[in-house]
Amino acid sequence: MRFKSLLSAGLTTWLMHAQLAYAGAVGFSKLSVADPGHPPLEVGVWYPTTATPHPDQVGLYPQTLAPDGPVAGQHLPLVVMSHGHGGEFAGHSDTALALAEAGFVVAAPTHTGDNYRDDSAALDVQARTRHLHEVIDYMVTQWAGHAVDPSRIGAFGFSAGGFTVLAAAGGIPDMALFAPHCAAHPALYDCALTGSHQQPATPSALVHDGRIRAVVAAAPALGFAFAPAGLRDVTMPVQLWRAEDDQILPSPFYVEPVAAALPHTPDLHVVANAGHFDFLAPCPPALAHMAPVICTSRPGFDRAALHRDFDAAVVAFFERSLTK
Repeated sequence: MRFKSLLSAGLTTWLMHAQLAYAGAVGFSKLSVADPGHPPLEVGVWYPTTATPHPDQVGLYPQTLAPDGPVAGQHLPLVVMSHGHGGEFAGHSDTALALAEAGFVVAAPTHTGDNYRDDSAALDVQARTRHLHEVIDYMVTQWAGHAVDPSRIGAFGFSAGGFTVLAAAGGIPDMALFAPHCAAHPALYDCALTGSHQQPATPSALVHDGRIRAVVAAAPALGFAFAPAGLRDVTMPVQLWRAEDDQILPSPFYVEPVAAALPHTPDLHVVANAGHFDFLAPCPPALAHMAPVICTSRPGFDRAALHRDFDAAVVAFFERSLTK
Protein backbone atom coordinates (compact mmCIF):
# COMPACT_ATOMS: atom_id res chain seq x y z
CA MET A 1 0.00 0.00 0.00
CA ARG A 2 2.82 2.39 0.86
CA PHE A 3 4.50 1.69 -2.51
CA LYS A 4 1.19 2.25 -4.29
CA SER A 5 0.69 5.56 -2.46
CA LEU A 6 4.21 6.71 -3.32
CA LEU A 7 3.73 5.70 -6.94
CA SER A 8 0.44 7.58 -7.09
CA ALA A 9 1.99 10.68 -5.54
CA GLY A 10 4.94 10.49 -7.92
CA LEU A 11 2.66 10.11 -10.94
CA THR A 12 0.56 13.09 -9.83
CA THR A 13 3.68 15.24 -9.44
CA TRP A 14 4.96 14.14 -12.85
CA LEU A 15 1.63 14.98 -14.49
CA MET A 16 1.62 18.42 -12.88
CA HIS A 17 5.10 19.16 -14.19
CA ALA A 18 4.27 17.71 -17.61
CA GLN A 19 1.28 20.01 -17.98
CA LEU A 20 3.34 23.03 -16.99
CA ALA A 21 5.87 22.07 -19.65
CA TYR A 22 3.13 22.47 -22.27
CA ALA A 23 4.23 24.75 -25.09
CA GLY A 24 1.37 24.56 -27.51
CA ALA A 25 -1.60 26.42 -28.88
CA VAL A 26 -3.71 28.82 -26.84
CA GLY A 27 -7.47 29.08 -26.80
CA PHE A 28 -9.42 32.15 -25.77
CA SER A 29 -12.98 32.72 -24.61
CA LYS A 30 -14.82 35.76 -23.33
CA LEU A 31 -17.22 34.85 -20.55
CA SER A 32 -19.92 36.48 -18.48
CA VAL A 33 -19.53 35.43 -14.84
CA ALA A 34 -22.24 36.08 -12.26
CA ASP A 35 -21.51 38.54 -9.44
CA PRO A 36 -24.63 38.09 -7.26
CA GLY A 37 -26.39 41.36 -6.54
CA HIS A 38 -24.28 43.18 -9.13
CA PRO A 39 -23.85 43.26 -12.92
CA PRO A 40 -22.14 40.17 -14.36
CA LEU A 41 -18.39 40.28 -14.86
CA GLU A 42 -16.77 40.35 -18.29
CA VAL A 43 -13.93 37.81 -18.11
CA GLY A 44 -11.26 36.94 -20.67
CA VAL A 45 -9.89 33.39 -20.42
CA TRP A 46 -6.69 32.13 -22.06
CA TYR A 47 -5.96 28.39 -21.86
CA PRO A 48 -4.11 25.47 -23.49
CA THR A 49 -6.01 23.99 -26.42
CA THR A 50 -5.80 21.17 -28.93
CA ALA A 51 -7.25 23.39 -31.69
CA THR A 52 -5.23 25.05 -34.42
CA PRO A 53 -4.67 28.75 -33.68
CA HIS A 54 -4.75 31.59 -36.18
CA PRO A 55 -4.14 35.36 -36.08
CA ASP A 56 -6.88 37.05 -34.11
CA GLN A 57 -7.38 39.93 -31.68
CA VAL A 58 -8.17 40.25 -27.98
CA GLY A 59 -9.58 43.73 -27.75
CA LEU A 60 -7.05 45.84 -29.67
CA TYR A 61 -4.21 43.38 -29.10
CA PRO A 62 -3.27 41.03 -31.97
CA GLN A 63 -2.62 37.46 -30.84
CA THR A 64 -2.46 33.99 -32.36
CA LEU A 65 -5.34 32.07 -30.78
CA ALA A 66 -7.99 29.41 -31.23
CA PRO A 67 -11.24 31.12 -30.18
CA ASP A 68 -13.37 28.82 -28.02
CA GLY A 69 -11.19 25.83 -28.85
CA PRO A 70 -11.38 22.70 -26.66
CA VAL A 71 -9.29 22.70 -23.49
CA ALA A 72 -6.12 20.61 -23.48
CA GLY A 73 -5.56 18.77 -20.21
CA GLN A 74 -7.02 18.45 -16.74
CA HIS A 75 -5.85 19.55 -13.27
CA LEU A 76 -4.57 22.77 -14.83
CA PRO A 77 -3.16 25.60 -12.70
CA LEU A 78 -5.12 28.87 -12.72
CA VAL A 79 -3.90 32.47 -12.55
CA VAL A 80 -6.49 35.21 -12.02
CA MET A 81 -5.54 38.70 -13.20
CA SER A 82 -6.56 42.08 -11.80
CA HIS A 83 -6.04 45.15 -13.99
CA GLY A 84 -5.25 48.66 -12.82
CA HIS A 85 -7.58 51.66 -12.42
CA GLY A 86 -9.47 52.39 -15.63
CA GLY A 87 -8.21 49.25 -17.38
CA GLU A 88 -9.87 46.13 -18.73
CA PHE A 89 -9.31 42.39 -19.02
CA ALA A 90 -7.00 42.58 -22.06
CA GLY A 91 -4.45 44.99 -20.59
CA HIS A 92 -1.98 42.20 -19.76
CA SER A 93 -2.82 40.01 -22.73
CA ASP A 94 0.82 39.24 -23.55
CA THR A 95 1.46 37.93 -20.03
CA ALA A 96 -1.78 35.94 -20.15
CA LEU A 97 -0.75 34.42 -23.48
CA ALA A 98 2.70 33.49 -22.15
CA LEU A 99 1.15 31.78 -19.13
CA ALA A 100 -1.33 29.86 -21.30
CA GLU A 101 1.48 28.78 -23.62
CA ALA A 102 3.18 27.33 -20.53
CA GLY A 103 0.10 25.33 -19.54
CA PHE A 104 -1.79 27.71 -17.26
CA VAL A 105 -5.38 28.84 -17.44
CA VAL A 106 -5.66 32.62 -17.06
CA ALA A 107 -8.92 34.35 -16.10
CA ALA A 108 -8.95 38.16 -16.21
CA PRO A 109 -12.09 40.06 -15.23
CA THR A 110 -12.89 43.62 -16.20
CA HIS A 111 -13.61 45.17 -12.80
CA THR A 112 -17.15 46.55 -12.76
CA GLY A 113 -17.11 50.25 -11.86
CA ASP A 114 -13.37 50.61 -12.42
CA ASN A 115 -12.62 50.24 -16.10
CA TYR A 116 -12.09 52.38 -19.17
CA ARG A 117 -15.84 52.58 -19.79
CA ASP A 118 -16.95 53.34 -16.22
CA ASP A 119 -14.82 54.38 -13.23
CA SER A 120 -17.66 55.40 -10.94
CA ALA A 121 -16.50 52.96 -8.26
CA ALA A 122 -12.76 53.38 -8.73
CA LEU A 123 -11.93 53.12 -5.03
CA ASP A 124 -14.28 50.28 -4.16
CA VAL A 125 -11.48 47.91 -3.30
CA GLN A 126 -13.90 45.52 -1.62
CA ALA A 127 -15.65 44.96 -4.95
CA ARG A 128 -12.37 44.15 -6.65
CA THR A 129 -11.57 41.39 -4.15
CA ARG A 130 -15.10 40.06 -4.48
CA HIS A 131 -14.70 39.93 -8.26
CA LEU A 132 -11.60 37.73 -7.98
CA HIS A 133 -13.38 35.43 -5.52
CA GLU A 134 -16.35 35.01 -7.86
CA VAL A 135 -14.10 34.35 -10.85
CA ILE A 136 -12.10 31.73 -8.94
CA ASP A 137 -15.34 30.06 -7.83
CA TYR A 138 -16.61 29.92 -11.41
CA MET A 139 -13.36 28.64 -12.88
CA VAL A 140 -13.02 25.90 -10.26
CA THR A 141 -16.63 24.72 -10.16
CA GLN A 142 -18.12 25.39 -13.59
CA TRP A 143 -15.56 26.06 -16.31
CA ALA A 144 -14.64 23.37 -18.85
CA GLY A 145 -15.69 20.33 -16.87
CA HIS A 146 -13.66 21.17 -13.78
CA ALA A 147 -10.38 21.38 -15.71
CA VAL A 148 -8.84 23.72 -13.11
CA ASP A 149 -6.94 22.31 -10.13
CA PRO A 150 -8.31 24.13 -7.04
CA SER A 151 -5.05 23.52 -5.18
CA ARG A 152 -2.95 25.44 -7.73
CA ILE A 153 -4.24 29.00 -7.98
CA GLY A 154 -2.18 32.16 -8.35
CA ALA A 155 -3.06 35.84 -8.70
CA PHE A 156 -1.45 38.57 -10.80
CA GLY A 157 -2.21 42.26 -10.41
CA PHE A 158 -0.97 45.63 -11.62
CA SER A 159 -1.35 48.98 -9.83
CA ALA A 160 -4.84 48.91 -8.26
CA GLY A 161 -4.81 45.27 -9.27
CA GLY A 162 -1.56 44.78 -7.34
CA PHE A 163 -3.32 45.99 -4.22
CA THR A 164 -6.30 43.80 -5.10
CA VAL A 165 -4.34 40.55 -5.27
CA LEU A 166 -2.48 41.28 -2.03
CA ALA A 167 -5.79 41.97 -0.28
CA ALA A 168 -7.48 38.93 -1.82
CA ALA A 169 -4.56 36.79 -0.63
CA GLY A 170 -5.16 37.86 2.97
CA GLY A 171 -3.75 41.38 3.23
CA ILE A 172 -5.52 43.87 5.51
CA PRO A 173 -4.61 47.51 4.84
CA ASP A 174 -4.80 50.18 7.50
CA MET A 175 -6.97 52.76 5.78
CA ALA A 176 -6.40 55.18 8.65
CA LEU A 177 -3.04 55.78 6.95
CA PHE A 178 -4.72 57.09 3.81
CA ALA A 179 -5.58 60.58 5.10
CA PRO A 180 -2.12 61.41 6.51
CA HIS A 181 -0.48 60.01 3.37
CA CYS A 182 -2.55 62.28 1.17
CA ALA A 183 -2.16 65.27 3.47
CA ALA A 184 1.59 64.94 3.04
CA HIS A 185 1.47 64.08 -0.69
CA PRO A 186 -1.72 65.58 -2.16
CA ALA A 187 -0.41 65.57 -5.74
CA LEU A 188 0.10 61.81 -5.88
CA TYR A 189 -2.24 59.99 -8.24
CA ASP A 190 -4.16 57.99 -5.65
CA CYS A 191 -4.72 61.10 -3.54
CA ALA A 192 -5.94 63.17 -6.49
CA LEU A 193 -8.29 60.33 -7.41
CA THR A 194 -10.23 60.75 -4.16
CA GLY A 195 -11.33 64.20 -5.28
CA SER A 196 -14.04 62.67 -7.45
CA HIS A 197 -14.60 59.31 -5.74
CA GLN A 198 -15.46 57.90 -2.35
CA GLN A 199 -12.76 56.89 0.12
CA PRO A 200 -11.51 53.28 -0.11
CA ALA A 201 -13.70 50.65 1.52
CA THR A 202 -13.03 49.52 5.06
CA PRO A 203 -10.82 46.43 5.48
CA SER A 204 -13.68 44.47 7.08
CA ALA A 205 -15.43 44.45 3.71
CA LEU A 206 -12.54 42.87 1.81
CA VAL A 207 -13.06 39.35 0.45
CA HIS A 208 -10.08 37.09 1.16
CA ASP A 209 -9.65 33.86 -0.78
CA GLY A 210 -7.54 31.19 0.89
CA ARG A 211 -7.18 29.28 -2.37
CA ILE A 212 -4.59 31.77 -3.67
CA ARG A 213 -1.17 30.15 -3.28
CA ALA A 214 1.11 32.64 -5.10
CA VAL A 215 0.96 36.35 -5.93
CA VAL A 216 2.59 38.64 -8.48
CA ALA A 217 2.06 42.35 -7.77
CA ALA A 218 3.46 44.97 -10.17
CA ALA A 219 3.52 48.57 -8.88
CA PRO A 220 0.87 47.86 -6.21
CA ALA A 221 -1.34 50.81 -5.28
CA LEU A 222 -1.93 51.79 -1.63
CA GLY A 223 1.24 49.99 -0.59
CA PHE A 224 1.78 52.56 2.18
CA ALA A 225 -1.36 51.20 3.91
CA PHE A 226 0.18 47.79 4.57
CA ALA A 227 1.86 47.58 7.96
CA PRO A 228 3.56 44.28 8.93
CA ALA A 229 0.46 43.16 10.83
CA GLY A 230 -1.62 43.75 7.72
CA LEU A 231 0.37 41.29 5.60
CA ARG A 232 1.12 38.64 8.23
CA ASP A 233 -1.33 36.23 6.56
CA VAL A 234 0.21 36.66 3.11
CA THR A 235 2.62 33.78 3.68
CA MET A 236 2.59 32.39 0.14
CA PRO A 237 5.37 33.23 -2.37
CA VAL A 238 5.15 36.82 -3.64
CA GLN A 239 6.87 38.41 -6.62
CA LEU A 240 7.02 42.21 -6.60
CA TRP A 241 7.85 44.56 -9.48
CA ARG A 242 8.80 48.24 -9.25
CA ALA A 243 9.36 50.65 -12.13
CA GLU A 244 12.39 52.82 -11.35
CA ASP A 245 10.82 55.93 -12.93
CA ASP A 246 7.24 55.39 -11.73
CA GLN A 247 5.65 58.85 -11.72
CA ILE A 248 2.18 57.54 -10.86
CA LEU A 249 2.99 55.51 -7.73
CA PRO A 250 6.52 56.69 -6.97
CA SER A 251 9.13 55.26 -4.64
CA PRO A 252 9.22 54.84 -1.67
CA PHE A 253 5.50 54.79 -0.88
CA TYR A 254 4.18 51.68 -2.60
CA VAL A 255 6.39 48.69 -3.41
CA GLU A 256 8.84 49.28 -0.55
CA PRO A 257 6.27 49.18 2.30
CA VAL A 258 4.83 45.96 0.88
CA ALA A 259 8.26 44.34 0.59
CA ALA A 260 9.08 45.36 4.17
CA ALA A 261 5.77 44.13 5.60
CA LEU A 262 5.63 40.69 3.99
CA PRO A 263 6.49 37.87 6.42
CA HIS A 264 8.76 36.22 3.84
CA THR A 265 11.25 37.98 1.59
CA PRO A 266 9.59 38.55 -1.80
CA ASP A 267 11.11 37.98 -5.22
CA LEU A 268 11.68 41.69 -5.92
CA HIS A 269 12.47 43.12 -9.35
CA VAL A 270 13.27 46.78 -10.07
CA VAL A 271 13.12 47.73 -13.76
CA ALA A 272 15.62 50.45 -14.65
CA ASN A 273 14.21 53.46 -16.56
CA ALA A 274 10.71 51.98 -16.66
CA GLY A 275 7.59 54.02 -16.02
CA HIS A 276 4.39 52.93 -14.34
CA PHE A 277 2.51 51.97 -17.51
CA ASP A 278 5.41 49.97 -18.93
CA PHE A 279 3.99 46.97 -17.06
CA LEU A 280 1.01 47.06 -19.43
CA ALA A 281 1.24 45.04 -22.63
CA PRO A 282 3.08 46.79 -25.48
CA CYS A 283 0.53 48.94 -27.27
CA PRO A 284 -0.63 48.19 -30.81
CA PRO A 285 -0.78 51.28 -33.07
CA ALA A 286 -4.52 51.82 -32.64
CA LEU A 287 -4.24 51.91 -28.85
CA ALA A 288 -1.12 54.10 -28.96
CA HIS A 289 -3.14 56.60 -30.99
CA MET A 290 -6.12 56.46 -28.62
CA ALA A 291 -4.24 56.44 -25.31
CA PRO A 292 -0.73 57.89 -25.65
CA VAL A 293 -0.43 58.43 -21.88
CA ILE A 294 -0.38 54.70 -21.14
CA CYS A 295 1.51 53.78 -24.31
CA THR A 296 4.44 56.24 -24.27
CA SER A 297 7.66 55.12 -22.59
CA ARG A 298 10.75 57.15 -21.77
CA PRO A 299 12.99 57.83 -24.80
CA GLY A 300 15.09 54.79 -25.50
CA PHE A 301 13.10 52.44 -23.28
CA ASP A 302 12.03 49.23 -25.04
CA ARG A 303 8.73 48.05 -23.57
CA ALA A 304 8.64 45.00 -25.83
CA ALA A 305 12.07 43.90 -24.58
CA LEU A 306 10.94 44.40 -20.99
CA HIS A 307 7.92 42.20 -21.56
CA ARG A 308 9.96 39.36 -22.98
CA ASP A 309 11.84 39.25 -19.68
CA PHE A 310 8.83 40.18 -17.52
CA ASP A 311 6.57 37.49 -18.99
CA ALA A 312 9.30 34.84 -18.69
CA ALA A 313 9.94 35.77 -15.05
CA VAL A 314 6.22 35.72 -14.18
CA VAL A 315 5.78 32.32 -15.85
CA ALA A 316 8.84 30.90 -14.06
CA PHE A 317 7.63 32.25 -10.71
CA PHE A 318 4.20 30.64 -11.02
CA GLU A 319 5.75 27.39 -12.27
CA ARG A 320 7.94 27.27 -9.14
CA SER A 321 5.19 28.33 -6.78
CA LEU A 322 2.26 26.24 -8.04
CA THR A 323 3.96 22.87 -8.52
CA LYS A 324 5.05 22.23 -4.92
